[in-house]
Amino acid sequence: MDDSGPPVRRIIHVDMDAFYASVEQRDNPELKGHPVAVGGSRERGVVAAASYEARVFGVRSAMPSSRARRLCPDLIFVKPRFEVYRDVSRQIRAIFARYTALIEPLSLDEAYLDVTADMAGLGSATATAERIRAEIRAETGLTASAGVSYNKFIAKMASDQNKPDGLCVIPPHKGPDFVASLPVKRFYGVGPRTAEKMARLGIETGADLRAQSLEWLNRNFGSWGDYLHGAARGIDHREVRNDRPRKSVGAENTFFRDLVSPTELIEALDEIIDTVWPRIEKSESRGRTITLKLRYNDFHTITRAKSFAEPVRDRAQFTEAGHALLLALCPVDRPIRLLGLTLSGLEQPDDPRAGQLDLGL
Repeated sequence: MDDSGPPVRRIIHVDMDAFYASVEQRDNPELKGHPVAVGGSRERGVVAAASYEARVFGVRSAMPSSRARRLCPDLIFVKPRFEVYRDVSRQIRAIFARYTALIEPLSLDEAYLDVTADMAGLGSATATAERIRAEIRAETGLTASAGVSYNKFIAKMASDQNKPDGLCVIPPHKGPDFVASLPVKRFYGVGPRTAEKMARLGIETGADLRAQSLEWLNRNFGSWGDYLHGAARGIDHREVRNDRPRKSVGAENTFFRDLVSPTELIEALDEIIDTVWPRIEKSESRGRTITLKLRYNDFHTITRAKSFAEPVRDRAQFTEAGHALLLALCPVDRPIRLLGLTLSGLEQPDDPRAGQLDLGL
């Protein structure tokens, strides 16, 4: 990355390549070269991660396992080992810390780094990214891709440009044109529904988005219009925050057969609590709001929450509140296919795993 000209931020976005699946292939050589999916293999399971061999067949994360198996009959399912993934993530985070104190994790397998200060004295963000990728490979046996640029939005888009095991550098003078060339469905934050809406409005690329006025974007996308207006022009003033808090700790489960009776539902909720509460204790999270998620067999989903004046003090209180939220909905008028329970309103950050994914284990 060119270091000439006025001072600008130097941001690296590091994204591990097929992280969970790559860890499994590393630890079990028999899996190397084969299509691997980490997640639940049963009918209602979900793929948490897919190896690149599996992606050739169209298998992707968050895809129902049944569909993944149809796409790739030879797909090998492996149960996730989150403790192992967390340990490897800590190794990677320690590597990051050699080069900057400004680290903002997005999940176990990706993070932003602000290396403007050049703590290691390597002379450029590009050299720093190369060194980090080399050390990750040497110390973990895994590969990482990286994007290097002058802001977070473009660095993240760039990290996906040359995957796997790739590096993409976008200097400031190339930022707007790089963004203009991208399909909007690749923009960070643009999900399938938003992409469909944009397509209906005639927006397929960053260039199409850039052609729209701020007023038009605000009218069609609300408060998000400001972000889109800047992103389409390669502008993103967000700082890398190393104190980015986690918003919630939770888990959910999709059942192999739909549940109806209160007894079955309470037993299923207790199994989820067995998963969630150890995470809460390990992360030393303190939260005030407990949220129950319930999905019927027709896919209609509802949530019910209870908030407390003081943080939830122990598992007994967490369990009692969860039971009360569930029993208030019983007897259910339709079979239930999914339950989830979450603690939010956290006062302390949790471990680096962001979000939650129902794996159907």
